[in-house]
Amino acid sequence: MSLDQFDIKILVHLQRAGRCSNVDLAAAVGLSESPCLARTKRLQEIGVIRGYGADVALEKLGDHLIVFCEVTIGNHRLSDFARFEAGAGRYPEIVECYNVSGGYDYLLKIVVPGMGHFHALMERLRDDDIGIEKFVSRIVLRQPLGQRGYPVSLLVTGTPGWE
Repeated sequence: MSLDQFDIKILVHLQRAGRCSNVDLAAAVGLSESPCLARTKRLQEIGVIRGYGADVALEKLGDHLIVFCEVTIGNHRLSDFARFEAGAGRYPEIVECYNVSGGYDYLLKIVVPGMGHFHALMERLRDDDIGIEKFVSRIVLRQPLGQRGYPVSLLVTGTPGWE
């Protein structure tokens, strides 16, 4: 897959303003409307753009906790990883799940309305018998930097620049 500077500019802009019109996108990246739309559609078709979503302000929804949970599973066969992932995927509170290297197997990002809900979730996960041997929880106190988008230029070209 080959992406040029206009593709990169489109991706960078859409990360910041996914709801912008094609007219605004074309102006922002320096293309006319028709080629800009064609490039955006191509990026969608080849799977570089997976979708569009809203950046929800959790603090406006009420009290909540964000918890990162380091999970170690008891066995390490492919079926054990699949069992854990399927089990974790049943809970909407688990908003991100990463299989990682190091001292534990998974890093989960969990969003819940409070500590009681988090405790109940962890009890349900243990009761589900999905292979959890141990977990360590880290409650987020504040978020100095939020999701800022991916460094597209750096990933594609090896150098920062077109953002």
